[in-house]
Amino acid sequence: MSAKLKKSLLFWLLLSPLVVLILFPFAVMFITAIKPANEVLSPTWWPREEAWRNFIDMWAATNFGNALWNSVYVAVLSTVLALLVSIPAAYAMSRFRFAGQGAFRQFLLVSQMLSPIVLVIGLFRLVVWLGLLDNVNSIVFVYGAFNVAFTVWMLQSYFSTIPKDLEEAAWIEGASPARALAMVFLPLALPAMTVTAIFSFINAWNEFVIALTMLRRQESYTLPIQIFSLVAGRYTVEWHHVMAATFVATIPVAIVFAWLQRYLVRGLAIGAVK
Repeated sequence: MSAKLKKSLLFWLLLSPLVVLILFPFAVMFITAIKPANEVLSPTWWPREEAWRNFIDMWAATNFGNALWNSVYVAVLSTVLALLVSIPAAYAMSRFRFAGQGAFRQFLLVSQMLSPIVLVIGLFRLVVWLGLLDNVNSIVFVYGAFNVAFTVWMLQSYFSTIPKDLEEAAWIEGASPARALAMVFLPLALPAMTVTAIFSFINAWNEFVIALTMLRRQESYTLPIQIFSLVAGRYTVEWHHVMAATFVATIPVAIVFAWLQRYLVRGLAIGAVK
């Protein structure tokens, strides 16, 4: 056995407790999801009869498809909105100096300490005044606004690592500042923007309190609220449906991570170097 293989086996042996700890909840969710309803609470680790139709039954019985679409719609649009506002702001903070810049940076950091629960009453009154109660577009704007401070803070740190000489070289070659920004700066900042977008997407995907306050009808529910409704206020909980819905709800985030993994690693490496 080669030394490299021995080293790899040793690393995997050391990581195995962490891997088991991370995967155990997903294994419990999946095994419970494929069990028949009368065997959910039994100690068996595998159903004694065909139960794969639980996922199909869950989709039809829990309005899962509509909730999934609402979550995708809200998470994607709020992430795009946050990035559209944050990229120019972060670029200005990293490239220009202005009075109060340090105080503004600290303000962004302090604003991240505020829990949405503290502001939920004021947000509720504002949404009612705008006539957007029980409208998924209301939480799109709320999530986007909450993510702006985080995305500006993250992007400004990454943008500062990109040498300004590259843009100046493009200016010398005849490129306008806007063209240099689009053709030189933003491609170099793509890993950082991707990392920030991933975290913003996850924040919007998992948010519960604001959605629970703003959304009233089942047709407008996002996934966290829809799954919560399968448990809250019920005399009988269909745990196989709850676990099936929870398991499927984790798949889009896993796909996003797998698709953008190379950008995630590059973006985190940039932050580590800084």
